[in-house]
Amino acid sequence: MLHLHSLTKNFGKQVAVDGLEFYVPAGQIVGLLGPNGAGKTTTLKMLTGMLAPTSGTATLCGHDLLTEPIEVKRKVGFVPESGAVYESLTGLEYLEMVAALYGIPSEAARIRIKQFLAFFDLGFDVLSEKLLGAYSKGMRRKVVITSGLLHNPPLVFFDEPLDGLDANAAVGFKALLQSLARDGHTIVYSSHILDVVERVCDRVIIIDKGRLLLDGKPEELVVSHGSGTLERLFTQVTGGGELERRAEDFAKTFAK
Repeated sequence: MLHLHSLTKNFGKQVAVDGLEFYVPAGQIVGLLGPNGAGKTTTLKMLTGMLAPTSGTATLCGHDLLTEPIEVKRKVGFVPESGAVYESLTGLEYLEMVAALYGIPSEAARIRIKQFLAFFDLGFDVLSEKLLGAYSKGMRRKVVITSGLLHNPPLVFFDEPLDGLDANAAVGFKALLQSLARDGHTIVYSSHILDVVERVCDRVIIIDKGRLLLDGKPEELVVSHGSGTLERLFTQVTGGGELERRAEDFAKTFAK
């Protein structure tokens, strides 16, 4: 479903993504992890056609990222971290516009939208009457998630999808991910909430400075490194332990 071939992105002299290579089969939930500036969002933007790679390419659902960009866009869904929407539209207008862009007939689109409304416990009157600019962060996130899944893509990228969701919605969303994977969808899940990643993802890929550091099942990686938790493993391989020591030293300055 997804195969990166030496995918690289430079911004001037800065190497943001450095020859990434990995393969993801159908039906797998993969956690894409890394510290700030590791290249996660840049990687997702390249894979969804928002940024052109400096070199390398990727194959998504059997289509080459560079030579078949439209076919790739038809097959993938993307829920970005920003959650940007057209604030002058109602939620319903926005979702109907997204459906039209994917060529979904209006009647079928309305049925799918109502199914997502029921899942996320959103009222149809709110979606049809209230402008997106007046939505809460959590409501907007639900609309953006719906827009990313509306065309039933076999491959979906999520960048910090739980941001803004309340506890109940977050539980429902995690169950949705697992249900999609059982149905054969492939999920790439980028997040800093490592305990959720550890519970939900079949596999984790940790990158830093644009390079792949670790790739494997969370429980196996934790055991092989003697870390105890995925969070501790993450700090071990990305230099977070030094940050912890600096935080302790900094805190001691207030005790003097």
